[in-house]
Parts: sequence; C-alpha cells; structure tokens
Amino acid sequence: MDMEWVNMLTHLLVATIAGGLIGLERSYHGRPAGFRTHTLVCVASSLLMLVTMYQGTWFAGTAVETVRIDPTRMAQGVMTGIGFLGAGVIMREGLSVRGLTTAASIWITAAIGILAGVGFYSVVFIASLITIMTLTVFRRIENRMPSQLFANHTIVFNRDNYLSEPEIKELMLQNGFSAANVSYRLMDKGELLEYRMTLRTMDKCNIEKLSKTLLGLPPVVEFNISMAGD
Repeated sequence: MDMEWVNMLTHLLVATIAGGLIGLERSYHGRPAGFRTHTLVCVASSLLMLVTMYQGTWFAGTAVETVRIDPTRMAQGVMTGIGFLGAGVIMREGLSVRGLTTAASIWITAAIGILAGVGFYSVVFIASLITIMTLTVFRRIENRMPSQLFANHTIVFNRDNYLSEPEIKELMLQNGFSAANVSYRLMDKGELLEYRMTLRTMDKCNIEKLSKTLLGLPPVVEFNISMAGD
C-alpha cells in the first residue's frame, strides 16, 4: 500500500478514536449528540482537512496554478458549519437552557478532527485529554460549588380565597426563596387566580420544603415548581 494512503488512514483512525472517546462521555450522560455524532464530526473534519493536506494526490496531473486550496480557509469552513450542528442540540425550556455543553463538545471535537487531519497527533492527544477531563472532572467540581438555583413557580388559588402578593413573597422567604417577576392571570371564567413568578435559592432542599408547605395550605388549588438547569 502506498505510504500516503497509510498516512491518510492513520489520520482518520486517530480522529475516530478521539471523537469516539469524547462521544462516549456524552452518551453515558444521556445527551442527544453522543458517541456516533462526535465520532462522525471528528472524522468529517479530518477528511476535509485531508483534501487540503494531500491536494497533490487528489488533483494529480492538474496544474498547481489551476487548483490551490488554502488549509486555513478549509478549517474556517469546518468550524462555521459545525455551528449549525451545535445550535441544533441547544434547547430552551422556560428558564432552562440545555445542550450548551454538548454544543461546545461538538465544536471542540471538530477542532480536534482538524488537528488529526493535519497530522498534529500529539496535540490531538492533549486536546482530547483536556476535553474528556473537562467533561468529567470539572462536572464534579461544578456540582460541589455553591451556586444560585432558579425555578419557574406557578400557584393557583380560588378567587374568593387567595393570598396577596406580599403574603406570597413572605411565604417564599420563609421557605428559603426570593420571588421576582410576579405576574397574575384569571382562569376558568374568573373563578381561579394564578400567580407566576421566578424563584431563587441557594439550597436544593428548599424545593421539597416549599412543596410540603404548599401542600398544607388549604387555599392552594394547584402549584408547579420547575427548576432551571443546563
């Protein structure tokens, strides 16, 4: 087998391994873009860079002045195209924005594929290691760091038996939450009054505490607490 083809195969195998390792971490955590997606992204990026690295092979017999491919432009085109794929995994649900980390992992996987296509194997190894470490070790660090938690909260009362806004805010404070962006809505032909608000707390345990408090309040017809998260 010609040595050039062996080198090309090596480029693609390195890209397959690097993309697969990153994708395994995403699949393990149940993300929509997982093992196969990251592998394909990395291999595709490597393939496109091979077009520029071995243009003498692809365009044998063609004058150099006729065909001239700039590797840096190809890399820019790959990263631009990956933006559309990354945007597809980002979803917004109320206050929650999910998929940002997966989009970032797809983006860096494309960059690693470009490096594999160029042949910078040592950099591919280091970048893959840093990426996997960021997705695993940093996750544990992030989970242990104190941070503010946000939630969408909806609470419904009968119109003739309800709590006022100051009373509701006081109730939230007693359960470890601060309330903001309070809005009102009448439902069922004016029979029910609905409050919607954004809650903030520093302790996850306050969610269960608030739920028990609301369950014990006779005026409450129904309520919903929807946590925001990545």
